[in-house]
Amino acid sequence: MGALSVKHLLGIKELSLADIELIFSTADTFKEVLNRPIKKVPSLRDVTIANLFFENSTRTRLSFELAERRLSADVINFAASSSSVSKGETLIDTVNNILAMKVDIVVMRHPHAGAAQFLSRHVEASIVNAGDGAHEHPTQALLDAFSIREKLGEVKGKKIAIVGDILHSRVALSNIFCLKKLGAEVMVCGPTTLMPRYIESLGVKVEHNLKNALEWCDVANMLRIQLERQDIKYFPSLREYIQLFGLNKQILDSLSKRITIMHPGPINRGVEITSEVADSDQSIILNQVENGVAIRMAVLYLLAGHVK
Repeated sequence: MGALSVKHLLGIKELSLADIELIFSTADTFKEVLNRPIKKVPSLRDVTIANLFFENSTRTRLSFELAERRLSADVINFAASSSSVSKGETLIDTVNNILAMKVDIVVMRHPHAGAAQFLSRHVEASIVNAGDGAHEHPTQALLDAFSIREKLGEVKGKKIAIVGDILHSRVALSNIFCLKKLGAEVMVCGPTTLMPRYIESLGVKVEHNLKNALEWCDVANMLRIQLERQDIKYFPSLREYIQLFGLNKQILDSLSKRITIMHPGPINRGVEITSEVADSDQSIILNQVENGVAIRMAVLYLLAGHVK
């Protein structure tokens, strides 16, 4: 098995196509492990991993923790709300204290864009960015692309529509970088007010009509409205958003072809998609959750190759 060209996973931008393919082939192996009766392998025995979450997270944190334990790593969990950070301790101080405990890999989620990059310049450990502000969320993009590959055979040449709050979504940005690197066509769809000004410069199509986007795509990735990151009103009301950009079974059934539905979670049921759509046989949302563990196992295993 090869090695990653990077010491840290800070964003998709830094990964080469060969890196992404290596992560996928490693994840294929770990997915087999996850389907065995004994789901643990000793691959990261004696490797210590710290999970630093400066922002609330349930699914990503649990997915990383499960991946780490499946690889037999020693795990330290750290939540900023119950730590000295709330007393004014700096990010560097916090991490240096954790590194003094001889930590090899740090998985970090932080509300500020660039926090993982900043950290990688100041500490020896490998850093995995588990989401930094509205910037990037690389493991989510990798598991999304991996799930598309699993469902459709390959990503290259496929048409992927990312629908919803593009402006505040780190998932959207990482997905665009990852899907473009893998040769997919990408369209973003949502209200004009939730589109970043620079979006077309990333080589994506822009659409403001949900039906048009769904007729165009093979896969629709429905994003959550990030109300917690919105400092002003970006659309008149949630009701109007649902009417224009919410996906229900009626719309799905009216399309001229069957498409695959994805969602990075957590789902606002009845907002971006209805329960009927989320739980339908066209949805691969639960596959994404399962693949998240395999992808994170692959990333941690490959980065551990850089641990001295």
